[in-house]
Amino acid sequence: MQTNLEIKKYLADKGITQIFVSKKTGIEPAKLSLALQGERRLTLDEYATICGVLGVDIDMFLKPKIPEKEVV
Repeated sequence: MQTNLEIKKYLADKGITQIFVSKKTGIEPAKLSLALQGERRLTLDEYATICGVLGVDIDMFLKPKIPEKEVV
């Protein structure tokens, strides 16, 4: 599952609104909504801030990404 969908699911499971996250992080509601829908990438700074507001480690929503092809 993609990082943005992991965050969106976490918010839904915990009953946390996007408006709450937007207010606490300073990320505009439209930008946050687009990111959580997969239509915009979160910056590393935005991601770290969201994790901080949620009180979770930054690796909470990240999964290792293994390249499909071997790089030589």
